[in-house]
Amino acid sequence: MPSAITLIRAASLSDVAQYAYAATAPAESRLIFLAGACPLNEDGSTAAIGNYAGQAAKAIENMQAALTASGASLQDVISTRVLVASTRREDLVAAWEVVRDSFGDHDVPSTLLGVTVLGYADQLVEIEAVAAVLDS
Repeated sequence: MPSAITLIRAASLSDVAQYAYAATAPAESRLIFLAGACPLNEDGSTAAIGNYAGQAAKAIENMQAALTASGASLQDVISTRVLVASTRREDLVAAWEVVRDSFGDHDVPSTLLGVTVLGYADQLVEIEAVAAVLDS
């Protein structure tokens, strides 16, 4: 299936960022708005307590399940927002590296934010996403 996503890079902006600066999807694409993917186990308990990278990995796993249920995959994601409950840059980077590596060459526009608290007990990471697919 052809991708609905076009990643855009601006030559006038720094190449230090580990993501495209913009992305587009054609008018005929179906947009999928995902709720924030949380690092929750099937029983509702929080995974990888105290571990930013572990929680990011579990959130990506849960995001992939929601994408699959929507008829999409990580390659259909058009943008992400990564929320990390910390004021330490190192913690944000630990979560970001997992997200970045999960997407590989599909380096969608992304925002990385440090926040004060997230919704579940012991939750450190949450990842929001929008995807676009071309249904055949």
